[in-house]
Amino acid sequence: MTKLPKSIDDTAALLSRADYVAERSLATALFLALKLERPLFLEGEAGVGKTEIAKVLASTLGRKLVRLQCYEGLDISSAVYEWNYPRQMIEIRLAEASGKISEAASQAARKKLGNDIFSEQFLIERPLLQALRASADGAAPVLLIDELDRTDEPFEAYLLEVLSDYQVSIPELGTIKAEKPPIVIITSNRTREIHDAVKRRCLYHWVDYPDAARELDILRRKAPGAAERLSTEIVAFVQRLRKMDLFKLPGVAETIDWTKALMALDQLALDPDTVNDTLGALLKYQDDIGRIRGSEAERLLSEVKAEIAAA
Repeated sequence: MTKLPKSIDDTAALLSRADYVAERSLATALFLALKLERPLFLEGEAGVGKTEIAKVLASTLGRKLVRLQCYEGLDISSAVYEWNYPRQMIEIRLAEASGKISEAASQAARKKLGNDIFSEQFLIERPLLQALRASADGAAPVLLIDELDRTDEPFEAYLLEVLSDYQVSIPELGTIKAEKPPIVIITSNRTREIHDAVKRRCLYHWVDYPDAARELDILRRKAPGAAERLSTEIVAFVQRLRKMDLFKLPGVAETIDWTKALMALDQLALDPDTVNDTLGALLKYQDDIGRIRGSEAERLLSEVKAEIAAA
C-alpha cells in the first residue's frame, strides 16, 4: 500500500506514473479530496477520463477498487445490501426439522432464531457496504460511484448518509460505520442535474476536453507505437471536430481508439480515404459521420496538414 500524496505535485506525479496526464487544477482537487477525506465529484462529457481517475488511484495507491455502476432503477438491494433469503429459508427449515421451531418451542428460542437469520452471515454486501469495510491490510478502498446522473433522485437521497458520515443503516443490524473513510470518486456525464445536497458533501471538479498539447501527451503514453506525425495530425483533426456542432463530440477515449485503429492499418499519416473509412472509431452517431465524411473531412484534413507544415 502506497502512502497518500503529501502535495499537489506529488498527486500529479502519482497520476503520471499510471500514464494519466492531469491538469494542475484536477491534481489540486484530488489532493484536497484525499487530504480532507471528502468525496470528489467529477463532472464532464463522456470519454474525458473521469472513471479512469478512480482506477488509477486504486492501482497506484495499492487499494481495492469497489465500483458501483449506476443505472435507472438502482435500489438499496443492488447498491448497499440484501438478505440471503434462500439461506435463511434453509436455516428455518433445519430449525423446524430439529424441533427448535414448534408449537411448544419457547418464545426465547423463536427470538434467538430470528436474531440468527438476520445476522451478518446471511448478509450479502453490495458495493456501498463493501466500501465501508477496510481491506485485509487495513487500507480503506477506493469507491467509484460511476455515472450517478443515470440513477433516480430517491437514490441520491439515500447517498447522503453514506457521503456525510461514511455509514449505512440496516434496520435488523443497526448502523455500520467505516473505521477508515473510503476514497470516494463520483462521476456524472451531466445528462441531468445532481441535487445540491449531494454536491455540498463533495469537492467538485469539471473535467474538460484536453488542449492539443495535453492530448498529444496522452496519445504518446496510451498509444506509444504511433508515428509522431500520425499522432500530431490526429490530435489536430480531433481538436477541430470539437469546435463543430456535432451531436456527440469525440472524447479522449475515442481519440485513443481511433489512433489504435489507424496503427492497426499501419498508417503513418492521415489521408482522406482512410479518414472516411475509419470515422466509426471516432464518431458514434451516423448523423455526425454523414456530416464529416467526404468533402468536410477533406477540408479539415487540408487545414490540419497546412497548420502542421507552417509550424
